[in-house]
Amino acid sequence: MGGRWIDVWEPEDETFWREKGERIARRNLAFSVLSEHIGFSIWSLWSVMVLFMGPQYGVDPAGKFFLIATATFVGALIRIPYTFVVARFGGRNWTVFSALLLLLPTGVAYAVMEPGTSYSTFVLVAALTGVGGGNFASSMTNINAFFPLRKKGWALGLNAGGGNIGVPVVQLVGLLVIGTAGAMHPRIVLGVYLPLIVLAAVCSALFMDNLTPVRNDTGAFREAVRARHTWIMAFLYIGTFGSFIGYSFAFGLVLQTQFGRTPLQAASLTFIGPLLGSLIRPFGGSLADKHGGAHITLATFAAMSAATGVVIWASVIESLTVFLVGFIALFVLSGLGNGSTFKMIPAIFLAQGYGKGLAGEPAEAYGRRLSGASMGLIGAVGGLGGLGINLAFRQSFQTVGSGTGAFVAFLVFYAACMAVTWAVYLRRPPVVPDTAETAEEPENRPGYAKV
Repeated sequence: MGGRWIDVWEPEDETFWREKGERIARRNLAFSVLSEHIGFSIWSLWSVMVLFMGPQYGVDPAGKFFLIATATFVGALIRIPYTFVVARFGGRNWTVFSALLLLLPTGVAYAVMEPGTSYSTFVLVAALTGVGGGNFASSMTNINAFFPLRKKGWALGLNAGGGNIGVPVVQLVGLLVIGTAGAMHPRIVLGVYLPLIVLAAVCSALFMDNLTPVRNDTGAFREAVRARHTWIMAFLYIGTFGSFIGYSFAFGLVLQTQFGRTPLQAASLTFIGPLLGSLIRPFGGSLADKHGGAHITLATFAAMSAATGVVIWASVIESLTVFLVGFIALFVLSGLGNGSTFKMIPAIFLAQGYGKGLAGEPAEAYGRRLSGASMGLIGAVGGLGGLGINLAFRQSFQTVGSGTGAFVAFLVFYAACMAVTWAVYLRRPPVVPDTAETAEEPENRPGYAKV
């Protein structure tokens, strides 16, 4: 197989990391962010396209919610295979291919985005955009292998946050088009992204690397499936990332349907929450590096519960201003929680390695194997949380004419996430026992004992 391959990669070795590893890892991170950013933009494309779909398209609000739910569903499911292709084909090689694959949904959408196109065609095209959601899983798995554990919270947070920003960016592009050319020209948005997709693929080919030590490990996948922490963390990730992506896709439609905003008015507000949530994600990972992911995650869910209460109150009194304050707070908090929850994953499985009697490099290798294998599953289930949010909104608007019922359900779920976080990771937290190696270098390994 072609491509640039690095045969020796030892990020936990301080000398290797300082002299060679960090420079290479940061370069791969930068171009991974670029590709994942475009992937997120294409995945969330229909959160923008539905704003262009006026009465002439013949699609009601429930139908529009179903379109974005379809994109969410496919993007979540495809994350599972995307997790394992990195080890099979190489991180660089797969990043190039997955970037070029984005040309398919974007090009097809460009061809059919006009009144008179059948609803079933729109559903099919929305499903195709799910390949953009898969890019997150392969990108996170790839970057997870490049960085030492003490840097993973920051690196994974930056990688995911830079990708997440693709959501508000495509919404800003949609706002610019609606504000200048009008709501009759959705193809302009698609035309902007076609050359950007090619650019991302070319940059990945020129500047990224494959890691030979990363090998497809079906045993790790089976072990990750059986591990209870995989599914516990997937449940928590529904609360953080599921909220972020679900709210990102639905925000504009909620503003139009519940508060009667025009496409331009909705588009001028839609991007704010996803942008802030994306920007704060690396900060959530950094806080988790310092204070432990479980503490940050618990505080985040408590604050999300409070913000949801504000949104419910705003819906009852029909105040757009209060609604925006509460909803944008939910975006910020979900982004913070995204960073903290993903930081927990490698720390949990490293602790499990020590719990099995391993130490040093064997324990670290075990943690890398299991955390890498579990990330795709956790990311997929988290993405399905976004599907649940969109379907909850659809049902709520169909039955009571507003999103209030959906927000009440979300409030109950956040309370359950708080209980699980405390019961599993704070009441009796998994820890890495002190060893001679960690005792000598505590400043170099602060994240090892913090889940």
